[in-house]
Amino acid sequence: MKTSFKPSSDSRISISELMKPSHSNFNGKIHGGYILNLMDQIAFACASKHSEAYCVTASVDTVDFLNPIEIGELITMKASVNFVGNTSMVVGIRVISENIITGTIKHCNSSYFTMVAKNDVNESVVVPGLILRSQIEVRRFLKAIELIKTKRTRHKEFNDKDFSAENYLHTLEAFKVKVEF
Repeated sequence: MKTSFKPSSDSRISISELMKPSHSNFNGKIHGGYILNLMDQIAFACASKHSEAYCVTASVDTVDFLNPIEIGELITMKASVNFVGNTSMVVGIRVISENIITGTIKHCNSSYFTMVAKNDVNESVVVPGLILRSQIEVRRFLKAIELIKTKRTRHKEFNDKDFSAENYLHTLEAFKVKVEF
């Protein structure tokens, strides 16, 4: 039976995996697409654990590749539900790598996945609320609210039927772009 509120700690997940040559790109670094695939898996597990339902990825925001990951490094991904809406959750993910010989640790990636809980007939279902038990959890929740507001504003502004590029020509002058229409 689903509870009406759950602490973030109940659905936190951490996974670790050794990076192999088969995960690398043509430059000998771990392929970003492979890391994104792992991040999507941990976001799914974290959101499903919180919602007690199957979850789908609705969006991925602010994927920041901060440092390359080398073959032979151990990556650890940590995920937590940072925000809940009615049927959706924002899962924050942090990726660190560790050189298992030297012990050097790098923060490699952070991202936010919006996940939606679904039932057996693919309808969105209500998710439990979130109990915030620390300053960090409150900060993460508030940051997620700001990310959502920014996304809504961006979508509204640039998807609006009244959008006119002429209103933005002065902004475009600062970039390496040529507008011809």
